[in-house]
Formats: sequence, structure tokens, C-alpha cells
Amino acid sequence: MLIAFSSLLPVFALIALGFGLRKGEIVPREQWQGIEYISYWLLFPALLITTLARARLSFGELSSFALSLLITTLAMSAIVWLLRRPLQKIWNVQGPAFTTIFQTSTRWHGFIALAIIDKLFGAGGLAIIAIAFAVLVPPLNVINILVLATYASRAKTSLHLILGAMLRNPLLWGIFMGIFIKLSGIELPDTIFTTLDLLGSAALGVSLLALGAGLSWKAMKKSGKEVILAVIMRLIVTPAIASLLAIMLGVEGIQFVIVVVAASVPTAVNGYILARTMGGDAELYAATSTAQVITSFITLPVITFLAMQYAL
Repeated sequence: MLIAFSSLLPVFALIALGFGLRKGEIVPREQWQGIEYISYWLLFPALLITTLARARLSFGELSSFALSLLITTLAMSAIVWLLRRPLQKIWNVQGPAFTTIFQTSTRWHGFIALAIIDKLFGAGGLAIIAIAFAVLVPPLNVINILVLATYASRAKTSLHLILGAMLRNPLLWGIFMGIFIKLSGIELPDTIFTTLDLLGSAALGVSLLALGAGLSWKAMKKSGKEVILAVIMRLIVTPAIASLLAIMLGVEGIQFVIVVVAASVPTAVNGYILARTMGGDAELYAATSTAQVITSFITLPVITFLAMQYAL
């Protein structure tokens, strides 16, 4: 337990530091948006390109790993979608609020997962979890855009809307470029790889600081039962389903731990922007994201420890 907690402590320390820097106005609030954009549009795509391009694993040997993550995502999406009518009848949850519950229950904060796996397993672990990005980012974007367009947005769902959102996602470009370089056997000049390495090495620390700066204590204090539901669905139900599926599919060792960690991290912060632009409940998203990050300070070390005890 102590090993798992000590491995995760630097991750949470950077999140707390980011919150302190913003709260103390050492770095003003308005400057954090630029930091977030740099992380999302530049640093993480660079990290994904170099990690996937250099991965020594074959994609075939990760088929059970990838399948367990994909089925978990589809299962959670179906479960939350089936809760829509009961939530509307019992709690009077309307469309915009439901889309936020859906997003915060199904999306994962891959940047936190990357930082944790880097700390636990180093470059070998990063190569595996980079595959998780390739598996999860496309379906999660499509599913959540469909849900927002159906239950929150006045605009009709269209292939143009979905493709536009996908093409604007820099993580997808990083994934595709990394896989292309890997499969094609192209050798990029050392100068380019060194530049990408320098950018990628800054990704984890900078993104965790930005995550902490984006936490909204004020929004969380106004939270209600919808936030509690999304916390339970994301931090408890999802890792339970992922663990069961991974066991059934024969996922073992480091791959099992990575599946569980990927399923146990809080929701993605970029879902807030999608909620704000497509008619979702953005304030509820901010409250839920904050509550999940704070709760994960407890749940993530425990779940990671249990996964390591089982698989390693």
C-alpha cells in the first residue's frame, strides 16, 4: 500500500501545487488557459508521437488489453445511458445535466494515467498506455458528441459535426502520426526526435499543474447528488467493470495494472469545453471534475495497490 501511495504522491503534489499557484495568484487565473492549450495542442501530441513510434511492443500482443478497455468504455456508456430516464423521473435530471453525468462517468483523464504509469513502470509502461489512448480517444469522442448533440445541443447530430470534432483533436493526430511512423519504419532525423522528446518531457508536469489550477472549490461546494453519482460511477464502478473484464480476457501483469489505472482516474478536463460549447451543464462538469480529483486522492492509491497485489 505504501509503495502505491508513494508512487502516486508526486502526481497529487503537482496537482495541489497548481491549485496553490492559481489560488495564491502567483500565476494569474487568465494565464492558465494558455498553459492548458500548450499542453493539449503541443506537449501531449509530441509525447504520444515519440512513445508510439519507439514502442517495441507489437499491437497484436496487446489485443486483450485493448479489448478490455474498449468493452469497459462501451459497457459504461450503455449503463449511464440506461440511467437517463430513471434520473429524469426520480431526480428531475434534464438533458444538459445528464450529458455532464454521462461525460464525467465515461471520460478518462489520460494525462493523470500517463503520469502514474510513468512513475510506476517507466518507458515500458508508457508504451502500453499510449496504446490505450489509441483505443479510447476515438470512440469516447464520438459517443460523447452524440450524447451532447442528442440531449443538450439544439444542433442536429451529423457526420460533419463528429468528423470536425475528431479532426480538431490534437491527441488523435499524435496517435495517428506515432502509429504511422511505427508501422511504416520511417526513421525521422535525430533533430526532430530530440525536439519532440523535449516537448514530451514537459507534458506530464505542466498538465498536472494546469489540472490543479483548474479545480473549482466553489463549484464543488454547490454540488449535489448528481456529482456523487458521477464520482461513484467513474471512480468505483468503472474500475470494477474493467478489472472483471481484464480477468475474463486473460490480461496479466503490467497490462492488467494499466487497465485498472486507466479505468480509475478522474474524468477528462477537456470535456468541460465540450459541455460549454455544445449546451451541456458546464458548471456541473467543473464541480464533478473537482470532486473526482479530490476523491481520487484516496481511491487511486487503494485501487492501484490492489491491482498490483493481484497482478505482479
